[in-house]
Amino acid sequence: MSQNTALENEVAALIVEALNLEQEPGSIEPEAALFGEGLGLDSIDALELAVALSQQYGLQLRADDENNKKVFSSLRELSAYVEAHRSK
Repeated sequence: MSQNTALENEVAALIVEALNLEQEPGSIEPEAALFGEGLGLDSIDALELAVALSQQYGLQLRADDENNKKVFSSLRELSAYVEAHRSK
């Protein structure tokens, strides 16, 4: 089990809160898939999560961005994207 960074913990808490998940943020493995076999999120969850990330961190995520699959692939990738692109 990999150790989460402070930002990964923060983003995990945002995911749980924004999507009303019934699990603890700390239970989200940083490198596990967020969609499909991993956390089991779907496209509606992605939209809700993008809105929450935009509000929390000032990110501008676009549905047609070719990098979205990588950005949303895991908590670690998503947190790295937030760190690099946040305006808040």
